[in-house]
Amino acid sequence: MSRPANKRNLITHTNPRSPISEAYRSLRTNVDFSSIDEKMQVIMVTSAGPGEGKSTMIGNLAITYAQSERKVLLIDADMRKPTEHHTFEVSNRWGLSSVLSQQCSLEEAIQETKIPGLSVITSGPIPPNPAEMVASKRMSSVIAELRERFDIVLINSPPTLAVTDAQLLSTRCDGVILVLDHGKVKREIALKAKEGLDKVGAKILGVVINNVKRRKSEGYYYYYYGDKNN
Repeated sequence: MSRPANKRNLITHTNPRSPISEAYRSLRTNVDFSSIDEKMQVIMVTSAGPGEGKSTMIGNLAITYAQSERKVLLIDADMRKPTEHHTFEVSNRWGLSSVLSQQCSLEEAIQETKIPGLSVITSGPIPPNPAEMVASKRMSSVIAELRERFDIVLINSPPTLAVTDAQLLSTRCDGVILVLDHGKVKREIALKAKEGLDKVGAKILGVVINNVKRRKSEGYYYYYYGDKNN
């Protein structure tokens, strides 16, 4: 059977000893130590625009957290172009949109993956009002309940500059990681994405620069840069 075009390579699972997997573990460690006084439990991952690798990045980061023997949940809050149900090969019949519209319970929406310790809530059916959904009181109560049930909650949001969803979600999270494609995003676009998050008081933990070419033996590497303002 051929691999689906939208199925991502979760290298931290398929090749945990690779240099890229080690980079993800370094990212996990940096996030853990990014704040001394506050617990980094609910973390949002976004990008400036589409196609910068945020969904692949958050999937691999979630796996590294699960590999550290923590109970991890990944939420696909990109209810416009959802992907995580393909990545982890689970059903998208019920998901976040279903929970927020009270069509199913939170328990029904949480699905276990093939990765021990890692569960997912997929996006669910695409709703007509995703921004209103993520800004709702129901979303706040869902996140509050998940804090009690999981050690780490990672939220995959839509790109920051495309829609307002990411800004709205960031206010409910302990920190935000911004993913940028090294060869694709111009400096002014990256700064605009950061400014949009700053305006709502989001705590930017750092930036992951994707597709930085290293030596041939290492392929593509991921870097983590701590935010100088924090």
